[in-house]
Amino acid sequence: MQKPMQKRTEHTLAAAISCIPKSCYENPTWKGIAYAVRDAVIYAATIAALAATDSPLLVAPLWILSGLAISALFIVGHDAAHGSLFASSRLCYIVGQLCMLPSLHLYEMWVYGHNRIHHGHTTREVMDYVWHPSTPQEYAAMRPWQRLAHRIKWSWLGGGLYYLWDIWWTKMIRFTPPEKIVNEVRRDRWVVGTFAALATAALLGWGYSMYGTLTGAIWLWTKLLAVPFVVWNYSIGIAVYVHHIAQDIHWQTRREWEKFAAQMEGTTILHIPTFLNVFYHNIFLHVPHHVDMRIPFYGLPAATRALRESYGHVVRERRYRMRDYFTTTGRCKLFDFDKGVWCDYTGQSVEASPVPARFAAQG
Repeated sequence: MQKPMQKRTEHTLAAAISCIPKSCYENPTWKGIAYAVRDAVIYAATIAALAATDSPLLVAPLWILSGLAISALFIVGHDAAHGSLFASSRLCYIVGQLCMLPSLHLYEMWVYGHNRIHHGHTTREVMDYVWHPSTPQEYAAMRPWQRLAHRIKWSWLGGGLYYLWDIWWTKMIRFTPPEKIVNEVRRDRWVVGTFAALATAALLGWGYSMYGTLTGAIWLWTKLLAVPFVVWNYSIGIAVYVHHIAQDIHWQTRREWEKFAAQMEGTTILHIPTFLNVFYHNIFLHVPHHVDMRIPFYGLPAATRALRESYGHVVRERRYRMRDYFTTTGRCKLFDFDKGVWCDYTGQSVEASPVPARFAAQG
């Protein structure tokens, strides 16, 4: 059995941050605007292409492209929510909320849940709600339908369902915010709700005029709004999963949790194909993002190189292959916090696969 990784108390997060070049933090306004406009154009073009065809051979790949386009916009909004995209907090809010509209996310609720909770308590027992694993004891106490739901969500098919229900619906739409941000969240609910209502009305009306039937109206709404949103949920759900779930990533108990171990060892640096990174904006270089969320996404490659030089023996870095996702979802089902190991549904500890050689490229 692989033993839990020993905590490196001689390291500090402040020291890791200090090795990142100041140039990684530069965020000229024009660059953030340019990325937002570029991604908006790709998204609009994809939706227009979907509206123009009903051919299954075109609709299916366009649905995938639409989910990726929403992902690209969302990551721009995600950086705005971190305050890393622009120096102006007002501009961050305006661009961030606009970029998050296709994913139907509440800007201020995202800031609270993602910035303060997830980044503030990464892979910490009880505290980090994003892909928080159940323990063997918790699974044994579940009702049959809860066990079935868990098995589905933690399978290779479940990434989008997990994000849609556990994150978007439960932790955002239905979540009761702290009193100090109630007004901001109410405002954002109105903004997102109005966008969803107007988009629905427009698409239903447009669909009826195009097809002349209620079925046609519903089809256009489904094709242009509903399915792209579902695909987006799979895109973000799987991305977040691979960032924080792996056989060699050990979640920490609430009492023993340490910042350095959480941000440096609780996530990964994954190198994905260039065509995918066009949409994911370097977010798979996740260690530097967790070390300091003030770094804009286009500064992450340089920050990665800096951390590799100083902490290459600590960070996990490799080319990511889709089969890695299937391997992980097949093995990482439950987590035993007492032993610090992943388990299958019988409670049997799972041996970690050999970690591939670290990515050697310096680019």
